[in-house]
Amino acid sequence: MPQPARALSHIKVIDLTRARSGPTAVRQLSEMGAQVIKVEAIESDDDGTGLRHGFDFQNIHPNKRSLTLNLKHPEGRGVLLRMVPDADVVVENFRPDVKRRLGIDYEALSKINPRLVYGSISGFGQTGPYRDRPGLDQIAQGLSGLMTVNGEPGRGPMRVGLPVADLTAGFMLAHGIVCALLERERSGKGQWVHTSLLQANIRLMEFQAARYLLAGEVPGQAGNYHPISEPTGVYRAKDGGLIIQAGGQTMFRRLCDALENPSLFDDPRFINGKERLAHRPELTVEIEACLASRTSAEWVARLTEFGVPAGPVLNVEQCFANEQVQTLPIVAEVDHPMLGQQRLLGPGVNMQRTQPGICSPTPEHGQHTDEILAELGYSSDEIARLHTEGAA
Repeated sequence: MPQPARALSHIKVIDLTRARSGPTAVRQLSEMGAQVIKVEAIESDDDGTGLRHGFDFQNIHPNKRSLTLNLKHPEGRGVLLRMVPDADVVVENFRPDVKRRLGIDYEALSKINPRLVYGSISGFGQTGPYRDRPGLDQIAQGLSGLMTVNGEPGRGPMRVGLPVADLTAGFMLAHGIVCALLERERSGKGQWVHTSLLQANIRLMEFQAARYLLAGEVPGQAGNYHPISEPTGVYRAKDGGLIIQAGGQTMFRRLCDALENPSLFDDPRFINGKERLAHRPELTVEIEACLASRTSAEWVARLTEFGVPAGPVLNVEQCFANEQVQTLPIVAEVDHPMLGQQRLLGPGVNMQRTQPGICSPTPEHGQHTDEILAELGYSSDEIARLHTEGAA
């Protein structure tokens, strides 16, 4: 059955990425319908996210065709160069020196196709003293200051339990690529779009970075509590924890009413946001004393009734079983020819007419090599020779 047209169904992408940040960017484009060819090394199908049939690799590379090329071989590079004139986007996350050495940097490819949008992710940026260093997610988490605002006070720096630098860089690059494609409609010209794990992760710091830049404050760790809004955090009820977010005077009054303790609102220690933050430990004791009378589920229901944002703390299994989560199109099912039915993460955004989605599973290593070479005009004899010579 033909797939419905999606927002980027007319866009052709050459995917030179590996590991996670670059594939995350490409995944955003492929979910929107972009036609993606994943160029992979001949000698290995390990791109840095584990075994090909493992959960990580399978989840990050759907909606693509796989072409194996040896970019160090002149004819392998020649195949790539033959693809460039018809491409809209090339995405790579090589170290800056590697792509130049291979002759596949933006300067080289834009001479072949001036309309090309060339997307890059590096560890630390395309310039500067760290330019050629290998950069991975946790290194960027440390350099960006993120680890010093994550975790509990006094426990030392703590990494986030997700590869947030990789993911953020991928999301931001995809956003930049789509903006460049949109601008190309006006100018007729492509451009180089690039970010780094470090730059993206610093951008992710948002108000914590602004605290330093605009207020001169160096933020620290606050654990499960919000660093500047009180009361906001995880609080103990009769049977466990729940999240309450009641910063601001209106929300705090609602919380006090829901807790049947309106005197808290007029307590001098809690009279405004500044005082509540200064007396956070005392306010936590008062709130948890009230919460001890009911279960977390009962409190979520009551707080919601009073208009106070509240919710449970779930593990991943409980998350996907949640009644609200089950109404979201966040799980995509595809049939893999070797692994059977697979449940993958679906897109994180919805569109009324051109809904993004997952239409095909992660391809096998080199699954579409001969098919793509034939589309590029190579004869069967030429394809056989490329294989014999180790170019494809």
